[in-house]
Amino acid sequence: MVRKLTGILLVVVMLLSLVGCGSTEPVQDDAGVEESSYKIGIVTPTLSASEDEFRGAQKVMEKYPDMIKHIVLPDNFSAEQETAITQITSLGDDENTKGVIICAGYSGILPAIQKLKEKRPDIVVITAPIWDDPDMMSKYIDICLDTDWLERGVTIPTKAYKMGAKTFIHYSFPTHMAKELLVNRRDKMKETCEELGMKFVDISTPDPQTGSGPSAMLQFLQEDIPRQIEKYGVDTCIFGTNCPMQDVIIAKALDLGFIMAEQCCPTPTQGFPAAMGLEISSEDAGDFDKLNQLISEKAAAAGQTGRLSTWPIPVGYFLPEFSVEIAKDIIDGKIDRDHIDMEVLTSTAQEVAGVEVNFNKLKDEIDNYYLIIMESIIY
Repeated sequence: MVRKLTGILLVVVMLLSLVGCGSTEPVQDDAGVEESSYKIGIVTPTLSASEDEFRGAQKVMEKYPDMIKHIVLPDNFSAEQETAITQITSLGDDENTKGVIICAGYSGILPAIQKLKEKRPDIVVITAPIWDDPDMMSKYIDICLDTDWLERGVTIPTKAYKMGAKTFIHYSFPTHMAKELLVNRRDKMKETCEELGMKFVDISTPDPQTGSGPSAMLQFLQEDIPRQIEKYGVDTCIFGTNCPMQDVIIAKALDLGFIMAEQCCPTPTQGFPAAMGLEISSEDAGDFDKLNQLISEKAAAAGQTGRLSTWPIPVGYFLPEFSVEIAKDIIDGKIDRDHIDMEVLTSTAQEVAGVEVNFNKLKDEIDNYYLIIMESIIY
């Protein structure tokens, strides 16, 4: 009788163990470290192609070492698109993979997501961002995320005005101004300046995508910025639409004393280290508190306190971790994937970024495509 009872108890214990193995809830190991029975894949470019996204994914791997699988796309994405599609769809081969985060900033990835969803309709897919057709993306992706590039046409001159700007100069060139989004943002900047009583000045530089390349554009900025500051005074904000412009603009701001409210890509890693001669060790890469402190010190030494600003962390670094936290909550049943609560997005974003992050819908009729604006740091 005792042997029969013992046998029954063993069967019960084994059944309970099997039930436990099927759970998607996190468990605690002997050291008290949270582990998960499911996996989340993060897709980014390589370190050389896009440092912020790559390092953001590495940070999440350190946070959840047993959960995250990080894959990198080919360096030449456009030439190896089929390889990239295969990489992404292969994540669905593992039944334990419950979520896929794609932080790539490329177009042409939607076919991979379509194949992935056909194979695994249950899998949570978040893009942060990819640049395919928004209406098509919204049909296959649980959440689409991107920077609110157009709204920055309002927020940048508004911030410049609060920083003391009386004139706003917009530098760009013909091939950039052939892009509808950049034209619309420029027009919003002009409209906002008019509403605030600031003078708006639009200046075209030599085109870095034609002729002599970036060197002619940069030389033009070196010579033209002092002329404009002499004309309009130091209470002028200068904005450039091109990434290589930022080194020159910030260096000239330190030298001439004008306002730089935000770069084309708002991050402390763009323009500031080169213009200020900051050396960031590999150990400090991703330590944005330290980087922002170094920038503040350099700004103060140049008499530019309160005249330089950006977002406190790169969007590309923020989005992988934020997306993983949202995916985890969807997988764990804490967020209804069919009815994403914007308040939950906002509170989670603040926990991850340490600053306020505002979300806007791309279109009222699309419930899963959100654009973000991050709170600024003024040095």
